[in-house]
Amino acid sequence: MSAPRQLRCAGLAVRAVVFDFDGTLAVPTLDFGVMRRAVAKAMAAHLTPPERPDLPVMEWIAHTARLLEERSPQGASALHAEAHAAIRRVEVEAAARGSLFPFTRPMLAALAAMGVPVAIVTRNCPEAVRAVFPDVDALCPCLLTRDDVPSVKPDPDHLLRALDGIGRAPGEALMVGDHPMDIVTGRRAGTLTAGVASGESPADALHAAGADMVADHCGDLMARLGLHEMDGMAGMDGLPTHG
Repeated sequence: MSAPRQLRCAGLAVRAVVFDFDGTLAVPTLDFGVMRRAVAKAMAAHLTPPERPDLPVMEWIAHTARLLEERSPQGASALHAEAHAAIRRVEVEAAARGSLFPFTRPMLAALAAMGVPVAIVTRNCPEAVRAVFPDVDALCPCLLTRDDVPSVKPDPDHLLRALDGIGRAPGEALMVGDHPMDIVTGRRAGTLTAGVASGESPADALHAAGADMVADHCGDLMARLGLHEMDGMAGMDGLPTHG
């Protein structure tokens, strides 16, 4: 009787996989320049936001709201709410043009058949994720959007809550994403990490963030980890191969 198959990364067994969403499982359609302009316009009704290109947009909102809070707590609350509403509008509009990568559904089904539970952690809103992936609950037992957690990645709590949801410890899990933030999140949580160059970040940025492995996309990554159902995905038409 043959031994059961096992995924391996950096010489270690992988018994759970947690994925980012946009750029990792779904074709990226969000224009972050459009998002930042929409957020700046929403915040300017209450306080002209300082330019903080070094901060992601949600952290930029929080920073600006804190500047206003001392003199107008009510204004800070309104700024926060209206800026987040602007983010949601941009996300939902982008999701209407979105789609999953062709490997996503077969990959998730193959992982389930292998007995490897999966989760998705995303800073996106649930409406946008479900617009692109309406059958997500059938293929992924745990989806945690920003609406589902008190602190989003790169706070490791976002990832740790997902691991709790699928009953796995950090040391037996792999965090997969297309942005250095995903790699940082995994390292902070104590998981293995893998970067995929199918989204906004090139392979060298993912390596620089400390990823244990970097691949062109998740289909390629899973084939290299030992999910043989993904063999040949790297050559499929329409898949990213820029590495």
